Amino acid sequence: MAKLNKVAIFSKEYPPYIYGGAGVHVEYLSRELARLIPVEVRCFGDQDDLDGNPRVKGYGIWDEMKRNTDPRYVGAVDAFARSLAMAKDNLDADVVHCHTWYTDMAGFLASKLWGIPYVLSIHSLEPLRPWKVEQLGNGYHLSSWMERTAIEQASAVIAVSKETREDILRLFNIAPEKVHVIYNGIDLNEYRTTAAQDALVRYGVDPERPYVLFVGRIARQKGIIHLVNAIPEIDSALQVVLCAGAPDTPEIAAEMSKRVTAVSAEREGVIWIQEMLSRPDVIQMYANATVFCCPSVYEPFGIINLEAMACETAVVASAVGGIKEVVVHNETGLMVDLQIKEGTFDPVDPPAFSSALAAAINTVAQDADLRTKFEHNGRKRVEEHFSWSAIAQKTLDLYRSLVEG
Repeated sequence: MAKLNKVAIFSKEYPPYIYGGAGVHVEYLSRELARLIPVEVRCFGDQDDLDGNPRVKGYGIWDEMKRNTDPRYVGAVDAFARSLAMAKDNLDADVVHCHTWYTDMAGFLASKLWGIPYVLSIHSLEPLRPWKVEQLGNGYHLSSWMERTAIEQASAVIAVSKETREDILRLFNIAPEKVHVIYNGIDLNEYRTTAAQDALVRYGVDPERPYVLFVGRIARQKGIIHLVNAIPEIDSALQVVLCAGAPDTPEIAAEMSKRVTAVSAEREGVIWIQEMLSRPDVIQMYANATVFCCPSVYEPFGIINLEAMACETAVVASAVGGIKEVVVHNETGLMVDLQIKEGTFDPVDPPAFSSALAAAINTVAQDADLRTKFEHNGRKRVEEHFSWSAIAQKTLDLYRSLVEG
């Protein structure tokens, strides 16, 4: 019988190059798995640590992928090229685990070349992000094909929420027994409340005033424009702190800038932090916030809600996707109903959604007893259900079922 001796993880993001929840997931999962088994990480970048555990090798962009093509295609074509490079390099792992469409094809190709099973973790799905045509042009059809091909031939697929599993089974031709639900996790020792406030002062946030916080990319799916549009209705006693960078496209960057400028002209206390904050600084932002808001219109899981809850911060979030499996309405925060136009991910009534976000934020901010309840219950829920050690063990058990079963 075969034995599981080593695992390979393929990912676009890995420290120090992390900009989203999938990258956070890979960082912590790799670290926890390395406590249990040798791990090799192959990722996009210039990382080079061939002696540690995890063993880490970065793959840089090939300039040829930028030449003589539509600039919008570069992301998908480059991902395909790097996936081939990852797959063809000598590999002594017994199973490959890929994250996001950027490296799904690397797992598919590696399984063919090296005769080993491959697992995909689904952090989002291309068919549910049609606005990416704006970002990738027809490259979106290439990214969608890579994702579909890899999912439908995978040895196993990990969905980060029950709703994501339902989406996978609805959208792809894959046997239900191959699709497993394993949640994202959180480092409970790192993400916790703190009295430190130096990061707030450094970024222009008044520590003596309450504030509502957003953390995330400037992307359609993150719903940040709807939160910005809610600002005129948010209690003026609250500062609005937007830790928002890495725009998906120049168009959404320009839209964000225009709207923030407009709402800032009508009220003070809107602080837009566009640079990527260090993790200790982000934790300070979470821990000192009066309310954390996650206005996503599409969110397979929403790890940022876990981060806020672990820091004992009350949450206001849209009732979509995996968020509904993380935030418990009226126990750890308030959920805001969101109706989506059929065939899109645009709210049926955007102004109504923005107004509902503002109303929920105001309710939490103005009710100290309710806020205290959410803070206590949020931390408790994270401790009971989302530790990385438990999630790593479930993932390792899945690997073993494929290799040793």
